[in-house]
Amino acid sequence: MLKAKITLVVAVAALAVPAAALATPKAPEHEGKTPPAKAKAYGKYCKGESKKHVKGEKGTAFSRCVNTMARAANHENQKPGQVCKGKSKKHVKGEKGTDYSRCVTAVAHLRRDERKQEREEKEQEQAPEETTTA
Repeated sequence: MLKAKITLVVAVAALAVPAAALATPKAPEHEGKTPPAKAKAYGKYCKGESKKHVKGEKGTAFSRCVNTMARAANHENQKPGQVCKGKSKKHVKGEKGTDYSRCVTAVAHLRRDERKQEREEKEQEQAPEETTTA
């Protein structure tokens, strides 16, 4: 009789574990994790670039664009044209603009967004000071 009770308890416990696992779905590993504080989303400026690797070229057009955006962010004193000076100015049929013009536009958008973020941070710093003095 004791063996039967032990077997029954073990069986119920074995069934309860998978049921509990199914009842509380686990979030995928990539969700819920926040990127490091220094992480930047330079890829958003390179949305239109190809992610296909071309034989004989270093990386993809997208990865080269992301690297250029990172370089531009680290050299704020350089103009967009200086950052993109090595890019091709040849038109490719079916593509909008040239590599150079797309790069210059992306760097200009990056700089605009950086200025906007700086203004917002400055406003947030000033806002608490105004409420404490009032």
